[in-house]
Amino acid sequence: MRTEGTKIAIVTGAGSGIGRAVARELLGAGWSVALAGRRAEKLTETADGAREALCVPTDVSRPEEVAALFSAVRERFGRLDLLFNNAGTFGPGGVPVEELDYAAWRHVVDTNLNGAFLCAQAAYRQMKEQDPHGGRIINNGSVSAHAPRPHSVAYTATKHALTGLTKSLSLDGRPYGIAVGQIDIGNAATDMTERMSHGVAQANGQLMAEPVMDVADVARTVRHMAELPLEANVQFATVLATTMPYVGRG
Repeated sequence: MRTEGTKIAIVTGAGSGIGRAVARELLGAGWSVALAGRRAEKLTETADGAREALCVPTDVSRPEEVAALFSAVRERFGRLDLLFNNAGTFGPGGVPVEELDYAAWRHVVDTNLNGAFLCAQAAYRQMKEQDPHGGRIINNGSVSAHAPRPHSVAYTATKHALTGLTKSLSLDGRPYGIAVGQIDIGNAATDMTERMSHGVAQANGQLMAEPVMDVADVARTVRHMAELPLEANVQFATVLATTMPYVGRG
């Protein structure tokens, strides 16, 4: 069970990158954090021995595994204050839309959109029923929720859809004290963005190296959003490398 007054969070995609950075930021700030991700060994690395970390191997695209995740959190901590809906995949890069395999499309949709929905639905149910009710959901949208990169149809479509999910959940959560927001991230330095330094396709067809920012700055932003009182909500936040070619992209 949690210590009285300790806030409880679930971070999906916690085995690496942004999820790992956010989980460690929250643990360092005194939160209890359930770490969800497909690879148990990566979750253990993220936890790094923290007593208030609970590692729950989870494939968010599988409803039964999402149910098991939230059940484990209820059993260990008794309530839930925050879901950081972060798990995601870019899918095969550089594939033209006419060549994109349907199985690859489905994998991206199942992870980025269906997984986010399943976790948000489970969080919503728990936050609505717990006493005192309420809590916060933060969705990781990406700047691709606004502007696409070339040959990124599956990723971009799911990230645009997450914006609609965020808005609908935010509206429906009002009567129950459930605040829902979205963070749109551009070029945080992780394994997923390592290719940026080698050059990525631009809208004009050229390849160009792009700047990145410290992922810790993303983690601090998520923590700020998470620690607001439920009477206040950051509906949408955009955090990006200052000089990345985003404004006017495409």
